[in-house]
Amino acid sequence: MIFLFYLFAAIALAGAIGVVAFKNPVSSAFSLVISFLGLAALFIQLDAYLIGILQILVYAGAIMVLFLFIIMLLDLPAEEKRHFRGATVICSLAFVAGFVALLVTVLKRSGVGERMIPEIATSGGSDSSDIHRIGELLFSQYWFPIEMVGILLLVATVGVVVLSRKELK
Repeated sequence: MIFLFYLFAAIALAGAIGVVAFKNPVSSAFSLVISFLGLAALFIQLDAYLIGILQILVYAGAIMVLFLFIIMLLDLPAEEKRHFRGATVICSLAFVAGFVALLVTVLKRSGVGERMIPEIATSGGSDSSDIHRIGELLFSQYWFPIEMVGILLLVATVGVVVLSRKELK
């Protein structure tokens, strides 16, 4: 199982690096989909099936299709090649190395992975599942923010269509 964790983590990291490394925005968006799929596999491996499936359906599916639609609709010009000075590259690598060292130190001192995660407290009895409880919360307490996110995505899409429309002479 540890092999699968490292495999899926590597897929997620490779996708994240591809988002930053590719100059073409469409390639970056596809790399983000790969990263989302790696994260979904990690969630599923942690027995968080609902979050893993939502990661695939919502983020890798709906949101990324919307992003790709908007990127392709904007018809962005090709980015010209940039040249970085040696000092910039060295400082960037030193920053990354310092961040990784800090992250490793914090993870070692925190004891992550040494204790079990407590189970989610059940309020409706033993037959109530996590999916049922999350569904109840989404459709009772958090319905308004979910509707607002949907409206914001619709307004953003309409705005991109209006901005990318070509003027006819």
